[in-house]
Amino acid sequence: MKTGTIKKILLYIRKHWFLVLLSLALAAVTVVTTLYLPILTGDAIDCMIDAGKVDFVLLMPILQKMVVVLLITGVSQWLMNVCNNRITYLVMREIRKDAFERIQILPLKYLDGHPSGDIVSRVIADVDQFADGLLLGFTQAFTGVLTILGTLLFMLRLNVWITLVVVLVTPLSFFVASFIARKTHRMFVQQSETRGEQTAFIDEMIGNQRVVQAYGHEEDAMEQFDEINDRLEKYSLQATFFSSTVNPSTRFINNLVYAGVGVVGAFFVLRGGAAGITVGQLSCFLSYANQYTKPFNEISSVITELQNAVACAARVFALIEEEAQEPDADPGVKPDRVLGQVDIEQVSFSYVPEQPLLHDLNLHVKPGQRVAIVGPTGCGKTTLINLLMRFYDVNEGKILVDGVDIRDMTRGDLRTSFGMVLQETWIKDGTILDNILLGKPDATREEVIEAAKATHAHSFIRRLPNGYETVVKEDGDSLSQGQKQLLCITRIMLSKPSMLILDEATSSIDTRTEIKIQRAFAKLMEGRTSFIVAHRLSTIQNADIILVMKDGNIIEQGDHESLLAQNGFYAKLYNSQFA
Repeated sequence: MKTGTIKKILLYIRKHWFLVLLSLALAAVTVVTTLYLPILTGDAIDCMIDAGKVDFVLLMPILQKMVVVLLITGVSQWLMNVCNNRITYLVMREIRKDAFERIQILPLKYLDGHPSGDIVSRVIADVDQFADGLLLGFTQAFTGVLTILGTLLFMLRLNVWITLVVVLVTPLSFFVASFIARKTHRMFVQQSETRGEQTAFIDEMIGNQRVVQAYGHEEDAMEQFDEINDRLEKYSLQATFFSSTVNPSTRFINNLVYAGVGVVGAFFVLRGGAAGITVGQLSCFLSYANQYTKPFNEISSVITELQNAVACAARVFALIEEEAQEPDADPGVKPDRVLGQVDIEQVSFSYVPEQPLLHDLNLHVKPGQRVAIVGPTGCGKTTLINLLMRFYDVNEGKILVDGVDIRDMTRGDLRTSFGMVLQETWIKDGTILDNILLGKPDATREEVIEAAKATHAHSFIRRLPNGYETVVKEDGDSLSQGQKQLLCITRIMLSKPSMLILDEATSSIDTRTEIKIQRAFAKLMEGRTSFIVAHRLSTIQNADIILVMKDGNIIEQGDHESLLAQNGFYAKLYNSQFA
């Protein structure tokens, strides 16, 4: 097992030192009372001298003690399990919280480069697996180690030579368990990684099932799933098979210990005298031998679970330790009032170093201007929006808002200056009202309705079963794509930001509704700097500036009429749509 991962786990556990100490104390009580019971049993046996010769005067107090010891053992064990459960689930909660917090500050390039299903698997499935191993480890490890130490002390008190038989044979259990554990660790790592791959694939297929069925891809999808599933089965079986050999191997050695104690102890009983032992003491010794070897079986099983737990924990910690996005300037520059002047100066950017996308891009936008960005797919339109919002930082050059480099502003201040409507809509699990209030959480119901009327969403919301209180599930599957987009536009209408970004904002809305939305947008954009990404050139004819992009460069710039008069690339795009 990786020592680095174990150290990180211990750092989380250390925060709950009081519960750990309490669990250890309760484990000690449990072990002491458990080990005291065989002594009482042996004394009780020695009270039964022969047939019809039972010393009830001595026996009854011993039986009463046994009842009290059993009660103490049961209560302490229950309280110890309560402590262990609390430690485990507190650690589990903190790890999940840290993982989710890290996701919030990870750069988009990480999220873009990793399947979402794999990330979900790390935060959910891997943490669950880790918690199972940790809980079992706490429950068995504390009592196991204390039981081994306690039984040794009690056995030494009874007879040194029989104790030596136990001590000399049992180390074989450790050697066997550790040897198998080293061999199986890699198998558990492969199992955990493949489980994440499978989760990612299932998430992808479920999210795109319409496309899968539309293209008749079901059989191919099943073949891919079967291939991943077969690998998961193979790694799981290998890990389980090899790890399952630990328990029978250690049990074999422990049975040897038990047999050795029985044979050697019998000689000491027959020997009698000062060097001998009684039958009751032999039964006590056999009980101790069984209790001494039992933790070795349990710990060997725990090692198997810990292998899986540590492999899962390593994946979660890898996510938690991913390099976060570049921190905000401290303190960030915050303009008193955003006017909306945007300057892009000599900006170059690429997602992959060997594949440059934007080259030496320059642009000056005055407050209140409407800037449309057009061009073929992959020319850099959405990339420019990503840079404006600081989803990615420029490689070279700078972007200024009201003369301030956006890297000198906090991301929060920058992004609250923009209202953004994307082609891809996001509807969260909740009511229609909850979804609209994302734009302005403190807005009144009247403000929400006013915004919905402005975007023409009010009419369809009113027809829903419970109006604004209608509950929609994640991604709003009960709504049409156009209705979802109207809700997203209503959010922006409600928040009334200083600047707007509309990235194919009306692509899923019918032409009649789009005309109404364009009027609403025209009203919203009055006095606000706006960036409009569009493929349908009919929607951007009233823009103050139209940027025509190709291969990461602005190749043409001007208003609609002047660009048509140039008879260049824009004119070709426009004519191709209206020919």
